[in-house]
Order: sequence, then structure tokens, then C-alpha cells
Amino acid sequence: MPMDMYYLPPSPPCRSVLLLARRLGIDFTLKTINVLAGEHLTPEYIQLNPQHTIPTLDDNGFVLWESRAIMGYLVNRYGKDDSLYPTDPRKRAVVDQRLYFDAGTLQARNADYSGPVIFGGQDAQPEKLEKINEALGYLNQFLVGQDWVAGDSMTIADIALVVTVSNSEAFGADISAFPNVAAWYDKMKTELEGYDDINQTGANVFREMFRSKLS
Repeated sequence: MPMDMYYLPPSPPCRSVLLLARRLGIDFTLKTINVLAGEHLTPEYIQLNPQHTIPTLDDNGFVLWESRAIMGYLVNRYGKDDSLYPTDPRKRAVVDQRLYFDAGTLQARNADYSGPVIFGGQDAQPEKLEKINEALGYLNQFLVGQDWVAGDSMTIADIALVVTVSNSEAFGADISAFPNVAAWYDKMKTELEGYDDINQTGANVFREMFRSKLS
């Protein structure tokens, strides 16, 4: 029985889960929740997810939200092996660290820079873009001497981070200034199934939203 996934296509965390699902060969029953129209605030949705966030997964009555938690769950339960989320404690710890970096640093800085512009009508603050660039510099260091962000093969950390990096680029970050990130980014674009139709399409939406507010 297909799992239900409540989502909005351009949403970055939703894109991460969809990219992973494509790689794992998982089909969802997709249920659109338009947060801009307040559909996440209905009593029915709040009962499902008290935080009323997207994405939300309903795997035959097992309900889970927070995209990175969903990604770990999907690999643990449905992955053919553990390559995307290793079970070795040290390897998994590195993947988790990169996921926490994604959520707490790079994505947080993206939101801090773009949110006031897109949703608050404020002017862009260049110093906040510099904080994004600083975080991309950290990622550049993570990639010294390796092709993937958390080891010797693609993991869910790469999938989560490529979505965030594509948003950083959409908001004006120059990825070419970070050679290791740029090489990894190009590799992800070619090796990750569904990159263009799932992720780049969503990143383009955010680019247009951001630029339209600047003009």
C-alpha cells in the first residue's frame, strides 16, 4: 500500500524526500498542502502533525515529519542496503553531522537571508549573503580530498545538502567560488535521479520569488 506524503513541490525539504524516494524506487501517494493558502492549519492536518509542517509522511498509520528524519527512516526501512545511511556508528555519525550542518547552518542562513525578502518585503542584507558564503566555505572544506560530503559514496547528507546549495545559488551565492563544492554540485546534478524535474524546478521557483521581490 503506497505511503502518503503531504507536500508542496517547490518546498526544499519536500524536494529532498522526493529525490531520495526516486533513488530508492519508492512511490508515494502525494497530497498537496498549500502552506501559502493556509492549508496546513486545518484541524485535520494539525491532528496529523501538530507542528503543521511539510513534508509529513504517513506510512500506513506511522506518521513522521522533519525531512531529514523521514529520509533516515526511508533508508532504514526500505533501502536495499545501508549505503545511503550507513549503520556503522562512525560513518553514520559523519552523515548525521552533515545533516545537522545542513539544517542548523547552511539552510538556516538561507532562510535568514531570503525569508525577510520573500515573505517580509524587506531589502536584501548583503552581510547575510556573506554568512551563506561562509557556510559554503565550510562545506568546501568538508569536501577536500573526497567526492561526497560524508564518505566515499553518496548518502542522504548529499541529497539534503544539494537541495540547500541549489537554493543558495538561487539567492545569489556564487558556487564557482568554492571549487570543491562546484565539482560535487556538478556530480550530483548528473548522478542523482530526478535532479532536474524534482529539484531544479523547485530552486527556479525560489529564484523567481526572490528576484521578483528585489525588483
